[in-house]
Amino acid sequence: MKVVVCMKQVPDTNEVRINQETGTLIRDGVPSIMNPDDKNALEESLRMKDEWGAEVIALSMGPPQASEILREALSMGVDQAILLSDRKFGGSDTWATGSILAAAVEKIGDVDVVFCGRQAIDGDTAQVGPEMAEFLNIPQITYVKELSREGEALRVRRFSEYGDFVYQVTPPVLLTAIKDLNVPRYPSVRGILKHYDPEVQEIITWGFDDLGVDESRVGLGGSLTNVYRSFVPVKSKQIGRAHV
Repeated sequence: MKVVVCMKQVPDTNEVRINQETGTLIRDGVPSIMNPDDKNALEESLRMKDEWGAEVIALSMGPPQASEILREALSMGVDQAILLSDRKFGGSDTWATGSILAAAVEKIGDVDVVFCGRQAIDGDTAQVGPEMAEFLNIPQITYVKELSREGEALRVRRFSEYGDFVYQVTPPVLLTAIKDLNVPRYPSVRGILKHYDPEVQEIITWGFDDLGVDESRVGLGGSLTNVYRSFVPVKSKQIGRAHV
């Protein structure tokens, strides 16, 4: 079984500030982390490796510094890490991002399970995973809170506000994880010493020319949406008289 787990480097939103004049995020001095829901997807992929012998490939799209979360994934136990990085990818919305990630999954080939986090904490759209499934033309099950194996099929419990649903699906399939699925492990000391060595160049980097994706589907020019403005809601407290 081959599993591709998609992950994103995001700003630690507990520390994010917004420029009130421009409406843009102030990222200077803000630490970056692995997106929390993606870490749950990573942990479940590693459990599939531990229990079922799956091969796990970590996949991320972003600038060169996004390699930090891939090193973290390697230190936790993934078999291979791939970074998608190219200036032509800059400004991609969820649709364009899904196109790029799906092209990378197709390039990897013979993938049984694509695992994503439910959503990224910087955008909160929950769109990239489902869009990837559509581009790949494979089934998808979102909001996964429990996963087991029954022969060649997967048994998946999906959370919903109306109650849980249980599905049985034969791979290939795309799954998105929620925090109830598991408790992510910590990187091992041996993994940290091995994979955080700056002289060890083990992360594979693919750019636009490696994927063969249509240029009209990537980057700012290939995006179907754009963010008009970001702002922090102004909270005000009003104290009025009680009416008798």
